[in-house]
Amino acid sequence: MSSGAAAGHGHPNWLATGGALAGVTDVGPSSAWAVGYTSTTTLIMHFNGHSWRIESRRPGAYARLLGISASSANGAWAVGTGHFGTTPLSERLTGSGWKQVPAPNPRGNTSIAGVATITVRNVWAVGGNNRWTVIMHWNGSSWQRVHAPSPSSTGSFLQAVAAPSPTNAWAVGTTSDRTLIEHWNGGSWRQIPSPSPKGSPVLNGVAASSAANAWAVGGTVSSGKTLILHWNGHRWKQVPSPSPPGFSVLSAVTISSYSNAWAVGYASGKTLILHFDGRSWKRVPSPSPASYCTLLSVSAASPTNAWAVGSAGSKTLILHWNGRHWG
Repeated sequence: MSSGAAAGHGHPNWLATGGALAGVTDVGPSSAWAVGYTSTTTLIMHFNGHSWRIESRRPGAYARLLGISASSANGAWAVGTGHFGTTPLSERLTGSGWKQVPAPNPRGNTSIAGVATITVRNVWAVGGNNRWTVIMHWNGSSWQRVHAPSPSSTGSFLQAVAAPSPTNAWAVGTTSDRTLIEHWNGGSWRQIPSPSPKGSPVLNGVAASSAANAWAVGGTVSSGKTLILHWNGHRWKQVPSPSPPGFSVLSAVTISSYSNAWAVGYASGKTLILHFDGRSWKRVPSPSPASYCTLLSVSAASPTNAWAVGSAGSKTLILHWNGRHWG
């Protein structure tokens, strides 16, 4: 599919790009953004209420955009890794399109995996390098590195960040075969105790709607089971999580209200979508239009509008929730 071509709305979207979509953010019924990569370029796509269009493709040696967040229809950030995974990559949506913005590269080989926008002058980005976690803050004019706890110098990485307010942000990842959760209270980041079940647990996604409601999702690498943790305002607790037979893992989670949350991932070569209705998590049917499919990101603006993105074989995949089914 060439730059500028459109993909239809309402059915699985196959884009012959040889890559994947790794991040999506739903701004409303008439606007959504998705980012990812092909074998030779980074990829940014936009939904205008009728169809998806490729807005930006930049050549790069194994450059990948991994996360995206928007504070408004015209205010968005995309982050990832560039130049064979050795440099952080950040792009900002401006009035004249997407522009690359320099980002710190502490100790080298830094990759940024997640981003959360609060306002145009208050943005968080998280990731890591070969050994340490990395957290950066955008203050309206530049990215600045912020102190981030790194429990293990042999392998700590943050995969995702959520920031519902200036004094409440969460970042999740893994450290030395244990879950890693860090919290911003408006003054500093600190590690928060989190359940770490057996089986080399990892956390890949986080979403928060208030000071007393947050979800973190991932899986256990050695046993292949999904993992869901919930924050109730006082502590993180593991909750029952559907795990289809075989190997399953959750990649991302989103919240539109206390009784409406979605988590997506992979289950033995098929897409995996779970829904929280305010009481429990249940698996929801989802298309898997290729022999190997995975979902890497999800975003919901309302109970009747959500997007999930990933890959189907060697092609990118976009699924939409219209309040009745995913398609």
